Amino acid sequence: MRDPHAAPAEETGRGAALHILVVDDDPQTRHLVVRYLVENGFQASSAQNARDMRETLASVHIDLILLDIMLPGTSGLELCREVKQQSRLPVIMLTAKGDEADRIVGLEIGADDYVTKPFSPRELLARIKAVLRRHGESPRAEAVTQRIGFNGWTLDLARRELLSPAGAIVELSTGEYDLLIAFVEHPQRILTRERLLDLSRNRVAAGFDRSVDVQVSRLRHKIEGETGQPIIRTVRGVGYMFLPAVHKQ
Repeated sequence: MRDPHAAPAEETGRGAALHILVVDDDPQTRHLVVRYLVENGFQASSAQNARDMRETLASVHIDLILLDIMLPGTSGLELCREVKQQSRLPVIMLTAKGDEADRIVGLEIGADDYVTKPFSPRELLARIKAVLRRHGESPRAEAVTQRIGFNGWTLDLARRELLSPAGAIVELSTGEYDLLIAFVEHPQRILTRERLLDLSRNRVAAGFDRSVDVQVSRLRHKIEGETGQPIIRTVRGVGYMFLPAVHKQ
């Protein structure tokens, strides 16, 4: 259900304001976040549960979802999985402090970022803008080269697709894709977990390294399991190294 108090923002120079959907069962949180977003140039709607969210997505163009994990009925994690199976719509999860297990599950199903409650509105706004930049026309997508090759694999930057040596599309979550970009831009160099977080702009878990390990494990399974060739080396106690030579196509 769209928030009746969520007035559209003014249009920006690049067209209509981007539209954020705030999904939270707490009415005060919904009202405050929607108001803050509108004040900062966005359109904003709100939903209090899964049914309202689905109705809004079916009737309104949404550019990003702010999704609380703790929802009555269908959980935010289930809804995130549902969204990611159907589209590339970016999702930022709202989570209670210390819910590390939920964060890891969220990473595995493709959440683009996390904001821990209680949160600073300015931090929330910064994270929204960062995620939208990654999903929009980023400098990487505008680069002269649109395809990068390694060990028979092809990473198509324009389509955001990874093609196996056999030519099949290998599905990657947003976090896995960003991590692979970080690796191919810095091949054959040791990268610490903190550096990988920074390079991939994946600040969902700054300060807890398991998030990187989870993403690397899933990425490694997808690209090494296909051919059996080692591609990502673990440097014990330090981080990781992307082994293949990289070339532009």
